[in-house]
Amino acid sequence: MSESTHEARKKSASGKIAGVIFAVGGLLLFAYYVWKAGPQSIWANITQLGAGFIVVLLISSVRPFVRAVAWTRCFDGGVRLRIRDAFKAYLAGDALGSLTPLGMVVSEPAKAAFVRERVPVVASIAALAVENLFYMLSVALFIFAGTAALLLSFPLNAKLRLASYVTLAVIVVFISLGFFVVRRQWRFLSGLLAALHRRGLARRFVEARRERVRAVEDRIYGFYKHHQSRFLSILLLESCFHLAGVVEVYTTLYLMNARPTWLAAFVLESVNRIINVIFKFVPMRAGVDEFGTGKFTQLLKVGSEDIGVTLAIIRKARVLVWTAIGVAVLVRHGLSVRGMAREAEEARLAVAATAATESEQRRAAAAAATSPAGKERGNGNSAVLKEEELIIPH
Repeated sequence: MSESTHEARKKSASGKIAGVIFAVGGLLLFAYYVWKAGPQSIWANITQLGAGFIVVLLISSVRPFVRAVAWTRCFDGGVRLRIRDAFKAYLAGDALGSLTPLGMVVSEPAKAAFVRERVPVVASIAALAVENLFYMLSVALFIFAGTAALLLSFPLNAKLRLASYVTLAVIVVFISLGFFVVRRQWRFLSGLLAALHRRGLARRFVEARRERVRAVEDRIYGFYKHHQSRFLSILLLESCFHLAGVVEVYTTLYLMNARPTWLAAFVLESVNRIINVIFKFVPMRAGVDEFGTGKFTQLLKVGSEDIGVTLAIIRKARVLVWTAIGVAVLVRHGLSVRGMAREAEEARLAVAATAATESEQRRAAAAAATSPAGKERGNGNSAVLKEEELIIPH
């Protein structure tokens, strides 16, 4: 067994152990807040929703669909992916992410592996990286708007007001830094890893990721350079993801005979985004979602704590339904959860191998440019050689 394979298995085992620990902790929190809010009250709320859950499901279907469409808009180099294939890949990948402790680490490569017969795996993962950046930007903007609405429209205690100001400041810094990095095409992450490598710090960690990070940066900057006309449409698609979430929250509360307003639904969905960002490592945000949604439902005067806890539980039920649909998609294509996880790992390794090959090509081009023959030959085309070093792989 090679050292890299052994290391990968060790990391996978560690990830599974951590996933189990967080899952158990989340379940204990979940049980506590259900007991605290009152199981009978929660069941009465669920009964009140009844067949309205189908309406909630239909509204929620917009979310994976618009992200799948956004993914198809992020391919470079003339590569095209059909929307229906992207949608099925999204359902399958997200289902796998929900069923395994490694979450997003598995779900994104799984989406690329699912459409490997349609488009190259490396191109799929590169497009997913770009789409995730747009999604992160939309999340930051949405949280900023929700936090601002919370500050301006509802009475808050001193601690919550301070937390809101800190959230706004962090988002402003995040967006400003992101804009500066992309605008200047600053290789921030690969530069940081290179600096660590030069100093001999975290050498094994850096060696495993340096070239992959460099390749992703290349593809992101290449997309930024050649496809700026797509930016608005992709961001609008990501915005529809959040809009569907607001409609879902409002509809769920309305069908439970709560007292929702569109502003409260907007703030509650932004709180849910914050919970998802901070507690990504907790499977299905068990416990923390019930706590946060229950407290803010009271704060926004939408209903009692049991209404908020029920809203969080219904959200989990919706995730489970879509997970089951994703598994059905896998089965229909003759795939199993374990087999898909294996293919996702193979897809990730394929991207790593491609990044290493591209790195060797860049080093070879640089060596040729600095050799005596290269210098002699490069007098007339040094610009071409420099361009070769910055080729964006497709």
